[in-house]
Amino acid sequence: MSDTDARTAEAGRASRTPAGPAPTGPAPTGPAPARRRDRLVRIGGWTAVVLVGLLLAALTAAVGSGDRGQATPLDPSSTVGSGSRALVRVLEEQGTAVDVVRGADRLDADLSDGTVLVDDSAGVLSPAAARRIARTAPDVVLVTTDPRVLEAFGVDARPAGGTSAGTVVDTTPCAVPAARVAGSVTTSGVTYDTDDPDVDRCAPSGDGEDRRWGLLRADTRAGTVTVLGTTAALRNDTITSAGNAALALGLLGDGDRLVWYVPTAAGRDAAPTLGSLAPPWVPSAIGLLGVVAVAAAVWRGRRLGPLVVERLPVVVRAAETTEGRARLAARVRDHTHTLDTLRVAALLRTGRSLGLPRSAHVDEVVRRAAAVTGRPAATVGAVLVGGPVDDDRALVDGAAALDDLERAVRRAASGEASRASRPDRPDRPPAPTTDPRPGGRP
Repeated sequence: MSDTDARTAEAGRASRTPAGPAPTGPAPTGPAPARRRDRLVRIGGWTAVVLVGLLLAALTAAVGSGDRGQATPLDPSSTVGSGSRALVRVLEEQGTAVDVVRGADRLDADLSDGTVLVDDSAGVLSPAAARRIARTAPDVVLVTTDPRVLEAFGVDARPAGGTSAGTVVDTTPCAVPAARVAGSVTTSGVTYDTDDPDVDRCAPSGDGEDRRWGLLRADTRAGTVTVLGTTAALRNDTITSAGNAALALGLLGDGDRLVWYVPTAAGRDAAPTLGSLAPPWVPSAIGLLGVVAVAAAVWRGRRLGPLVVERLPVVVRAAETTEGRARLAARVRDHTHTLDTLRVAALLRTGRSLGLPRSAHVDEVVRRAAAVTGRPAATVGAVLVGGPVDDDRALVDGAAALDDLERAVRRAASGEASRASRPDRPDRPPAPTTDPRPGGRP
């Protein structure tokens, strides 16, 4: 027989051989897929957190850039409602040269010619720069809410809060010429309170003791300073209301030149801040501490591994808690607390044996126990309530007294005390003296 025939016969015999049973159990799986899945879940979670953080940062930047024009009130170059571009254009059309100064370097020039508007709405002007302006400028219009700046200009006044009511008040009796010519102004802006009779006051708000003023004028070493709290007279959206335009033009347009001074927080005329007074290494140290805090949070918040699955139910001996508390009491030698625990338990069992409710008072349990056992109430009370104990001997004696009292109460409650008082007949065995409950003690 050829090799081909031999191979064909062998294949036929193999095909006729019955196959063994196929395995029916699940295919073995290792821990690698579970670890890979957990790793992907963690990576996906951190990626989502990073993306959300980037999205919030982008939205914050977009909102901040969109509100940049409105964030600077009374900006002379802004055309939004809170800006003052309309007033600047009117002043220039009337022949007043408006010089906008945003730093102290250009302000060191001669200020004796024209009017100086100090717009310290941001509250960054230093008192030293304010005193320098008060010594050199004869006509100053001041917009500020900083008491130190008011004191530097020599104005005895205090900021009294802002108002947005927009009430129109009459200014014809005012001593300030520009306000008297305007006739009326709106009170939106900041109000001031002053006790100096030499300070001229205009644009009142409130009545009686609550009256505040929106316009003040006081004398300085070089001339006069007008504190303008009714900033609605300078804004684009309210300058046309009442006599606001006349007030603004009367205060700022009398001369041929107006210096519109806007101090900035980054300039050398700004008041020092905590950041500027701190050493240069402080920001780097704060950043490093932040990185350390984040690393510590990640380190302490990491997973220690997969949870351990415990097969339930778990059998725990009921006596373990009692034994543990007993060991703790013995370790700290707390004899009184230990005996009090036994007293409370004996008190509850005694009341239950006497048929009293669980809410029965201690005195009632003592009286009933004394009545059924024939013992004095003071003796029973000393056993069930008692006082502190100092040593192991007193603790053992107290526990023995509790056991004896409980046995006496049980015998009395079950009628064994009365049977024990009668003489036993010789043909009847003595009554049992053991506790009828399972596990009772003799």
